[in-house]
Amino acid sequence: MTIIRHETGPRMSQANIFNGVVYLAGQVGDGATVKEQTQSILAEIDRLLALSNSSKERILSAQIWLADMADFAEMNAAWDAWVAPGNAPARATGEAKLAAPKYRVEIIVTAAQNA
Repeated sequence: MTIIRHETGPRMSQANIFNGVVYLAGQVGDGATVKEQTQSILAEIDRLLALSNSSKERILSAQIWLADMADFAEMNAAWDAWVAPGNAPARATGEAKLAAPKYRVEIIVTAAQNA
């Protein structure tokens, strides 16, 4: 079976598709606050999923990394406003040191393609 890769660079691809499943790279966003960064990330996830013939309604799982768990409620406010009602994915959230100090949130999703 063929692997389809989108927005491939020398180190990573932003989205890979295999056997009807879309795997996104960890997404970080712009903004001064956790809420702004989360909203930026979610918009990018929407874009990458559309590029991959999927959507937020088809997300199977999400991993969310916060630089500080004290930001959990702020991130959840943006997430809850975005997640498709009745289609919440399996999800885990943890704390981790992210790639650069300016990043406070990183989100990784796996989704099914549209039929």
